[in-house]
Amino acid sequence: MNYQHAFHAGNHADVLKHVVLLAICDALTIKPAACFALDTHAGAGVYHLGGEQARRTGEADDGIRLLQASAPRQPLVARYLSAVAACRAVHGADAYPGSPWLLAHALRDQDRIACCETESAVAGALRHAVGADDRVSIHGSDGYGAMKALLPPRHGAQRLNRGLVLIDPPYEAQIAEFDTAFYAMRDALARWPQGIQMLWYPIKQRRTLTPFMRQAAKLQTRATLVVELLVRADDSPLRMNGSGLLILDPPWQLATALAPALEALRGAIGEAGADTRLHWIREPT
Repeated sequence: MNYQHAFHAGNHADVLKHVVLLAICDALTIKPAACFALDTHAGAGVYHLGGEQARRTGEADDGIRLLQASAPRQPLVARYLSAVAACRAVHGADAYPGSPWLLAHALRDQDRIACCETESAVAGALRHAVGADDRVSIHGSDGYGAMKALLPPRHGAQRLNRGLVLIDPPYEAQIAEFDTAFYAMRDALARWPQGIQMLWYPIKQRRTLTPFMRQAAKLQTRATLVVELLVRADDSPLRMNGSGLLILDPPWQLATALAPALEALRGAIGEAGADTRLHWIREPT
């Protein structure tokens, strides 16, 4: 695999993904029962924006750094910025948390987290990032395979009925990745219907997403939500103009909570032509 997230850490896609991830974690932890999170494409856990890879692309300048400069007071955005600050208090002033670190930060002692990372060097960095946290297990297996092997989740004899699967592939296979993700999500829905699933996807040209969204609308969920942040007009095929999240069975009132957060992000890091989208492709039942 050629993809290395260190080049892209803290960009606008990370900002969107991590704001929503924390909102879902906070919804899951309202109830006292233990929950489970599976991160299928975990990455290194913590990245350093002063490192050579991040400096080479400068993508964080138009993401987390731009957002920090404007410091919106919207609660979900402020929650995210607080989590980034907590990561930096531990890992240094240029640190940026990946999703495994954020999951460990947001979830509780009784919760369990499984992270999949197939690249051995990256998995080693992930182990260092999460330290001796016995809530977190790190698997060197393929994340899609883990959706079969680890769902429905258990901790000892206890089945964990609530939780989240985060699917964040690199899309090196381009459009073919959508088919792989769709079938994995459909299978996971049958295995663990109580779970939330969240798929991240890039937006270059809108029309390329249409076949996948038609497929996704047919998944037998209780509700399916689409959340998108476009930092510029979505008509350039040469760059990522925004990104989105397909959320199967989102927590109650998540869409209502996200609407003002998306507007705050658009205002803080959007260019000319920036836009947000928040809509149901399968209405709540």
